[in-house]
Amino acid sequence: MKPVLPSFPLNAWYAAAYDVEVKAALLSRTICGQKIVMFRRQDASVAALEDACWHRLLPLSKGTLHNDEITCGYHGLVFNGDGRCTHMPSQETINPSACVRAYTVAQKHRFIWLWPGDPALADESKVPDLHWNDDPAWAGDGQLIRVNCDYRLVLDNLMDLTHETFVHGSSIGQRAVAEAPFVATHGDKTATVTRWMEGIDAPPFWAGQLKHARGYEGAVDRWQVIRFEAPCTIAIDVGVAPTGTGAPEGDRSKGVNGFVLNTITPETDTTCHYFWAFARNYCLGEQRLTHELREGVANIFREDELILEAQQQAIDEHPGYTFYNLNIDAGSMWARKLIEKMVKAEAPPPGAPKVIPLRTAA
Repeated sequence: MKPVLPSFPLNAWYAAAYDVEVKAALLSRTICGQKIVMFRRQDASVAALEDACWHRLLPLSKGTLHNDEITCGYHGLVFNGDGRCTHMPSQETINPSACVRAYTVAQKHRFIWLWPGDPALADESKVPDLHWNDDPAWAGDGQLIRVNCDYRLVLDNLMDLTHETFVHGSSIGQRAVAEAPFVATHGDKTATVTRWMEGIDAPPFWAGQLKHARGYEGAVDRWQVIRFEAPCTIAIDVGVAPTGTGAPEGDRSKGVNGFVLNTITPETDTTCHYFWAFARNYCLGEQRLTHELREGVANIFREDELILEAQQQAIDEHPGYTFYNLNIDAGSMWARKLIEKMVKAEAPPPGAPKVIPLRTAA
């Protein structure tokens, strides 16, 4: 029987939390099917451990944190941020095998990133580029959504924005998105979908932004440049500019430009953590606008959440169903192919014995 491959690679960086979520307290989260507990040390670095005590597997997140060490809430074993047991009640000698896995983490672009695979392959320079999230030339904020669907359904949703016409008609959607031509390209780890809509009426959201920032009302040139980075990150360059001011040729100075930043982390095969942010390069000092945009985009994404969860339910009710693809699916098809390539690269050769990894401390 042909082995069933997992739906996500492990040798990759995944967002585990927003940086502000991780404090001097225990935070539990499931990443790629692995239960993890995180906390911030006194030196501000982040520790991430397997959320299961070496002794009787009680989740360490049920314990307590003191002086950068977790005390298990069942029998009192103590573990440091490297996963090593430093104290066992009622005995002086500590079993040298008493440790839990410590995960490699990185802090970048306002996220805590975690590497669930082989730690020897973790390279912080390969953390996905979401620099707009903490670049002083941009202002914005975001949220975390837990969505009850396969993470790849979220990627499909973001790679094909024609759904805006039908799902988000009261805000960013308009018929021009569904009808405009697009160009899809790909590389070894990326896929890009580019769409320009010239000389159109701006949808309500963008009309309001352009009037607020530039005082302009009228026809616009609108763009959407969707860039996927395998396995789970999508940065979408979006905006509008007054028609005829040079935006298609590269001069966006008369318009308003935003980046929708998305990185989706599998929790299980049918649930995921969806981290998003919206960053803009106009009216940077207006904190009220930052708040209003975050709440407005959150409302838009709630519409997506309802669609995605309904889609997952339908998939569960139709096991084995094969999706049909249209021209508009070109970007998502390439994204899935790139993910599949990463998954296959991690698969053991045929006939290889299954290896159960030992817990090791850093």
